Amino acid sequence: MNADEIAFGPFQLSIIRRTLQREGRPVRLGNRAFDVLCALASAHGDTVTKDELIARVWPNQIVEDNALQVQVSALRRALGETTEGQSYILTVPGRGYRFLGFRPHAPEDVDHSSARTTSSPPRGSVVVLPFRNMSSDLEQEYFVDGVVEDIITGLSRIKWLSVIARNSSFIYKGRTVDARQVARELGVRYVLEGSVRKAGNRIRVTVELIDAETGAPLWIERYDRLLCDIFALQDELTMSVVGAIEPTLRRAEIERVRRKRPENLDAYDLVLRAMPHVHSHLAAEASDAIPLLRRALELEPDYPGAHAALALCHHSRFSRAGLHEEDRANAVFHARAASVDVGDDATALGIAGFVISLIEHDHATARKLFDRALALSPCDIFTLWCSAIALSWMGETEVSIERAERALQLSPFDPLNYLAYNALAISHFQTGRYQEAYDSARRSVLLSPRFSVSQSFLVASLMGLGRDQDARMAAQRLLALDPNFSVRRFAVTVDIKPEVFAAFAGAWRAAGVPEG
Repeated sequence: MNADEIAFGPFQLSIIRRTLQREGRPVRLGNRAFDVLCALASAHGDTVTKDELIARVWPNQIVEDNALQVQVSALRRALGETTEGQSYILTVPGRGYRFLGFRPHAPEDVDHSSARTTSSPPRGSVVVLPFRNMSSDLEQEYFVDGVVEDIITGLSRIKWLSVIARNSSFIYKGRTVDARQVARELGVRYVLEGSVRKAGNRIRVTVELIDAETGAPLWIERYDRLLCDIFALQDELTMSVVGAIEPTLRRAEIERVRRKRPENLDAYDLVLRAMPHVHSHLAAEASDAIPLLRRALELEPDYPGAHAALALCHHSRFSRAGLHEEDRANAVFHARAASVDVGDDATALGIAGFVISLIEHDHATARKLFDRALALSPCDIFTLWCSAIALSWMGETEVSIERAERALQLSPFDPLNYLAYNALAISHFQTGRYQEAYDSARRSVLLSPRFSVSQSFLVASLMGLGRDQDARMAAQRLLALDPNFSVRRFAVTVDIKPEVFAAFAGAWRAAGVPEG
């Protein structure tokens, strides 16, 4: 049985065909309920948290828990009970849900254990958990998250320190968790947790660094500062964490944490508000982010992070909303602005390299930007994703695979990991490893079921495996997601190395994807 064919009780689930049958008869499910079922069934009996399910089924959207509960209830009604009188979907109190169906054939199982390890985690490894918002204004949640993200960015600049990326640490947001359990699940030695209270022009940050091997606090501190000192506070806090982990460090290495920040706090605030829309890679969401980012640049014209975010937004609109020249020109302009020689924002440099490679096809500059970014911050997750995808289309498969796998290691629960899996799918496909390409593409689709690009790689890999009928059905799903998808339109951005793209183009044509 293929990994995407899961039998349980009288049911047969096909993830690729998006069908559910009971004793050979189709079972009708809504799209959301089906996505929930696929996510649970693909976890092979492991618990899937509510946050993970929401991230997969409603990517980059803010929804309430009851939206998920509605879909789970619909599934339970459709599936009924097992012969033992149990529901096929078990509620795990305080965590999420677990699927009680049978596992697919073991050799083809998706490996969900890469983030968990029974060996001792490396000494230089840390996760920063979401800080609690102690402010009276609940709308300040985005600001508190921004503080945490900035600390993660600072820690990522220490070359020997392995730092779990934001989106994986944030699966614990809003939950009461044991630091030692978190450390085991993420494979780290240290856990940083804390709280933020923002009142008027003052801010109070309380932090605690825990050694997960003993469960004992390694360092505790409270900071009371003026809001205008927020960036200096974040640098000081981050340097204290590094110094607590490795007291013998030379001061020069700890100083790597310091970096240029925006001078205007209102510009910083606008960028924080825009980022959830930017990260969706969807044209409609990009259009929501662009006005916020433009206002940020009006306040601070040389803000690299705002320029990089705008470059990515215009790239999304150009490649997925009509190939308009205005969007292409804006993407290039803002990518170049984000990549100025004095810039030290690793994420901005990584995004700029991605856009310059795919939109402008200046691959030499893109490589230099990727190298600069990773020299500044070896754990920068966006640079690892962006460079892995760009390098895969350039035919540099070994480096692409190395960076994609590094990203998965640093952020194992990240809903944006479909980017890493896409890079792996491209690299494996062009080297003839079609099963590995298929496995990667399937994981990408599970993480982002409505992203047509992920579906396109599934189509190609199925053709490579000789599963022509499945490939044609996947192609129909692709065109249902994006009726304008065509070989020629996709070639505009990714036809970087002709022999690489030609192999994909041939597979898509054979599966029924239109030429253009």
